[in-house]
Amino acid sequence: MLNKRDVLPFGAVILASTFLAACGGSDSGPIRMASFTLAVSDAPVDEADEVWACFNGVELVGNDQGSQVFTIGEDTNTIAANDVCKDENGDTIPNTRGINLLAYTGSDSENLLSGVQVEAGTYGQLRLEMADGSYVQVGEDRIPLSVPSNELKFDGVTLDITGNASYTVEFDLRHALVNPVGQAGYFLKPRGVRLVNNLEVGHVEGTIAESLLINTEGCTVAPADTSNPVASVYFYSGADLAAATLADIGGSEENEPYASAGVFFDGATEYSFEIGYVAAGDYTVAWTCNLNDDPEADDEIIFNGQQNVTVNDGEEVTTVTFSE
Repeated sequence: MLNKRDVLPFGAVILASTFLAACGGSDSGPIRMASFTLAVSDAPVDEADEVWACFNGVELVGNDQGSQVFTIGEDTNTIAANDVCKDENGDTIPNTRGINLLAYTGSDSENLLSGVQVEAGTYGQLRLEMADGSYVQVGEDRIPLSVPSNELKFDGVTLDITGNASYTVEFDLRHALVNPVGQAGYFLKPRGVRLVNNLEVGHVEGTIAESLLINTEGCTVAPADTSNPVASVYFYSGADLAAATLADIGGSEENEPYASAGVFFDGATEYSFEIGYVAAGDYTVAWTCNLNDDPEADDEIIFNGQQNVTVNDGEEVTTVTFSE
């Protein structure tokens, strides 16, 4: 079983496309083809030990070139099906791949598609087709996880023949994973799940000085259980944002968080965090020891410090340090 450090507030599905020219039988000339690869990755959610999502297929909704559907374990160059996803009778659901999103942190990922051939062009939408059988593991409890309509829809992508194209679908589980009061099970909502171009993203690694935690009321220092976060960091699009305008995940303030992550003690001296696949740009990054952030509620979060951070593209790693 993974510990909670392996659970991410982000999940990611990576679409890496290398474009090739191929001949077709059209009277208008050769059909330009693209080699398309799609993978999955994630970031931590604090209360869950494992988050298993059941994938059934990937659809590129085309325009003039038509739609392309790739079914797990059936079409060439898709990931193999496994026996994780079960129906209500306990039978394995065919053509499904269960993936523990929390096993793929930071820039780690797993391919759903590897080098499938698609016609180059602009596709109006990308859809991840999900199946029943998804669940969240919390301690000894296995709790059902539902995806509305068993489908996640994203904006379109352009696959051309000029070079490599790579995309990532990030599951920010702190935003997307909810457990509503009075309803059975967890729900994976579309919010907090986004599609980004890998050529336009970077990765972030950071630390908070122990002295800051020691001198801040309500913060935990050197916990015996290193699987639980001691603090959280929030990313907001734009620099120099006033603290009073920074919302929590379900908050109503002017600036909603782009992403968030837990800060974990390494058992020795370091308190660190990481966020993968952050769109290049300028951000205000703030940290807090208020860990109770319900994505369905407007919680009061007090930020203990903030700074401006610029994330560069090309999957470059940006280092963030909070120190006295």
